[in-house]
Amino acid sequence: MRIAGINLPANKRLEIALTAVYGVGRPRALKVLAEAKVDPGKKADKLTADEENRLRKLVEAFKIEGDLKREIAGNIKRLKDIKAYRGTRHARGLPVRGQRTKTNSRTRRGNVRKTMGSGRKKVEKK
Repeated sequence: MRIAGINLPANKRLEIALTAVYGVGRPRALKVLAEAKVDPGKKADKLTADEENRLRKLVEAFKIEGDLKREIAGNIKRLKDIKAYRGTRHARGLPVRGQRTKTNSRTRRGNVRKTMGSGRKKVEKK
């Protein structure tokens, strides 16, 4: 089954398979399945054509995939353009939401662990 150009995994339950679409998480997947009157435990390859169409229509009513990514990128670009604090943090690749950076910013800054040196490095003599 395809939704918004994404192939849903056939061997997973629908509530999980729908999360393969960018912009659809577990809560939204469950809400859409309830609205379409489809069992969340059903596998994606066991759907009837009618159920597939109802799901596709409901999911594509939301802002998903490319449109959502474009909107998020536009929001970040706007913050950078107006030189907002959050925009500068995005530009520098640092945590944006007030986290400490002396320790614990490995995800944003990369896993570079440096230990303290003991002053100036000695030059080797030949």
